[in-house]
Amino acid sequence: MKKLAGLVLLVFILVSATSTTPSKSQTAPSLEGAWELIGHYNYDGTDITDTILNTDGYRQIKMYSNGKVMWTRYVPKDSMEWFGYGSYKNTENSLMETLEYGSASMMRIVDTMRVFSFELQLEENNFTQITLDEEGNRTFSENYKRIK
Repeated sequence: MKKLAGLVLLVFILVSATSTTPSKSQTAPSLEGAWELIGHYNYDGTDITDTILNTDGYRQIKMYSNGKVMWTRYVPKDSMEWFGYGSYKNTENSLMETLEYGSASMMRIVDTMRVFSFELQLEENNFTQITLDEEGNRTFSENYKRIK
Protein backbone atom coordinates (compact mmCIF):
# COMPACT_ATOMS: atom_id res chain seq x y z
CA MET A 1 0.00 0.00 0.00
CA LYS A 2 2.85 2.38 0.84
CA LYS A 3 4.38 1.73 -2.59
CA LEU A 4 1.09 2.53 -4.31
CA ALA A 5 0.68 5.76 -2.33
CA GLY A 6 4.26 6.75 -3.16
CA LEU A 7 3.70 6.03 -6.86
CA VAL A 8 0.48 8.09 -6.91
CA LEU A 9 2.28 10.97 -5.18
CA LEU A 10 5.15 10.79 -7.71
CA VAL A 11 2.73 10.81 -10.67
CA PHE A 12 0.88 13.79 -9.14
CA ILE A 13 4.14 15.73 -8.75
CA LEU A 14 5.22 14.99 -12.34
CA VAL A 15 1.84 16.01 -13.75
CA SER A 16 1.87 19.22 -11.69
CA ALA A 17 5.39 20.09 -12.81
CA THR A 18 4.66 19.56 -16.49
CA SER A 19 1.47 21.60 -16.39
CA THR A 20 3.29 24.65 -14.93
CA THR A 21 6.23 24.45 -17.35
CA PRO A 22 5.68 26.87 -20.26
CA SER A 23 5.18 25.21 -23.60
CA LYS A 24 7.23 26.22 -26.63
CA SER A 25 4.36 28.38 -27.89
CA GLN A 26 4.20 30.26 -24.56
CA THR A 27 7.87 31.27 -24.50
CA ALA A 28 9.07 34.39 -26.25
CA PRO A 29 10.96 33.81 -29.52
CA SER A 30 14.73 34.15 -29.34
CA LEU A 31 17.42 35.44 -31.71
CA GLU A 32 19.75 32.68 -30.52
CA GLY A 33 20.77 30.57 -33.53
CA ALA A 34 21.68 30.90 -37.19
CA TRP A 35 19.71 32.98 -39.70
CA GLU A 36 19.84 33.49 -43.47
CA LEU A 37 18.90 36.73 -45.21
CA ILE A 38 16.01 36.17 -47.61
CA GLY A 39 15.48 39.74 -48.81
CA HIS A 40 14.99 43.43 -48.07
CA TYR A 41 12.12 45.90 -47.87
CA ASN A 42 12.24 49.60 -48.70
CA TYR A 43 9.83 51.86 -46.76
CA ASP A 44 8.27 55.27 -47.36
CA GLY A 45 8.48 56.00 -43.63
CA THR A 46 5.78 53.59 -42.51
CA ASP A 47 4.72 51.31 -45.37
CA ILE A 48 6.68 48.86 -47.52
CA THR A 49 7.20 50.32 -50.99
CA ASP A 50 9.49 47.69 -52.52
CA THR A 51 10.56 44.10 -51.89
CA ILE A 52 14.05 43.09 -52.97
CA LEU A 53 14.84 39.37 -53.02
CA ASN A 54 18.39 38.04 -53.01
CA THR A 55 20.04 37.59 -56.40
CA ASP A 56 21.46 34.23 -57.47
CA GLY A 57 24.48 33.31 -55.39
CA TYR A 58 24.08 36.14 -52.85
CA ARG A 59 24.18 34.76 -49.32
CA GLN A 60 24.25 36.44 -45.92
CA ILE A 61 24.24 34.51 -42.64
CA LYS A 62 23.95 35.89 -39.09
CA MET A 63 24.57 33.92 -35.92
CA TYR A 64 23.53 35.00 -32.43
CA SER A 65 24.83 33.21 -29.33
CA ASN A 66 25.30 34.24 -25.70
CA GLY A 67 25.19 37.97 -26.41
CA LYS A 68 27.52 37.75 -29.42
CA VAL A 69 26.70 38.27 -33.09
CA MET A 70 28.69 37.22 -36.14
CA TRP A 71 27.74 37.65 -39.77
CA THR A 72 29.17 37.00 -43.18
CA ARG A 73 28.06 37.97 -46.67
CA TYR A 74 28.99 36.40 -50.00
CA VAL A 75 28.31 38.35 -53.18
CA PRO A 76 29.50 36.45 -56.30
CA LYS A 77 30.21 39.61 -58.32
CA ASP A 78 31.98 41.46 -55.45
CA SER A 79 35.63 40.74 -54.71
CA MET A 80 35.41 42.48 -51.30
CA GLU A 81 35.04 40.40 -48.17
CA TRP A 82 32.14 41.25 -45.86
CA PHE A 83 31.98 39.89 -42.33
CA GLY A 84 31.71 41.23 -38.81
CA TYR A 85 31.70 40.23 -35.16
CA GLY A 86 30.49 41.91 -32.01
CA SER A 87 27.92 41.90 -29.26
CA TYR A 88 24.16 42.37 -29.30
CA LYS A 89 21.28 43.20 -27.02
CA ASN A 90 17.62 42.97 -27.86
CA THR A 91 14.24 43.67 -26.34
CA GLU A 92 10.86 42.60 -27.65
CA ASN A 93 10.97 45.26 -30.40
CA SER A 94 14.55 46.56 -30.63
CA LEU A 95 17.95 45.20 -31.59
CA MET A 96 21.33 46.83 -30.97
CA GLU A 97 24.52 45.38 -32.44
CA THR A 98 27.93 46.74 -31.45
CA LEU A 99 30.59 45.61 -33.91
CA GLU A 100 34.07 44.98 -32.58
CA TYR A 101 35.85 43.45 -35.54
CA GLY A 102 35.27 42.84 -39.23
CA SER A 103 36.67 42.58 -42.71
CA ALA A 104 38.63 45.54 -44.07
CA SER A 105 35.53 46.83 -45.89
CA MET A 106 33.46 46.55 -42.70
CA MET A 107 36.15 48.13 -40.50
CA ARG A 108 35.99 51.29 -42.65
CA ILE A 109 32.31 51.53 -41.68
CA VAL A 110 33.00 50.62 -38.03
CA ASP A 111 35.53 53.47 -37.85
CA THR A 112 32.63 55.93 -38.22
CA MET A 113 29.71 53.92 -36.83
CA ARG A 114 30.19 51.06 -34.38
CA VAL A 115 26.68 50.71 -32.89
CA PHE A 116 23.78 49.72 -35.13
CA SER A 117 20.24 50.08 -33.76
CA PHE A 118 17.16 48.59 -35.37
CA GLU A 119 13.46 48.12 -34.83
CA LEU A 120 12.99 44.37 -34.36
CA GLN A 121 10.10 42.18 -35.46
CA LEU A 122 10.88 38.70 -34.11
CA GLU A 123 8.95 35.47 -34.56
CA GLU A 124 10.02 31.91 -33.87
CA ASN A 125 11.45 31.20 -37.35
CA ASN A 126 11.94 34.64 -38.92
CA PHE A 127 12.91 38.16 -37.99
CA THR A 128 13.14 41.58 -39.57
CA GLN A 129 15.58 44.29 -38.52
CA ILE A 130 14.36 47.70 -39.65
CA THR A 131 16.62 50.73 -40.04
CA LEU A 132 15.08 54.00 -38.89
CA ASP A 133 16.11 57.51 -39.95
CA GLU A 134 16.89 60.35 -37.49
CA GLU A 135 13.18 61.10 -37.15
CA GLY A 136 12.19 57.48 -36.42
CA ASN A 137 10.77 56.72 -39.87
CA ARG A 138 11.36 53.27 -41.37
CA THR A 139 13.72 53.31 -44.36
CA PHE A 140 15.05 49.82 -45.03
CA SER A 141 14.90 46.31 -43.58
CA GLU A 142 16.73 43.02 -43.72
CA ASN A 143 14.47 39.95 -43.48
CA TYR A 144 15.83 36.65 -42.17
CA LYS A 145 14.68 33.05 -41.80
CA ARG A 146 15.99 30.65 -39.16
CA ILE A 147 18.32 27.97 -40.50
CA LYS A 148 19.35 26.42 -37.16
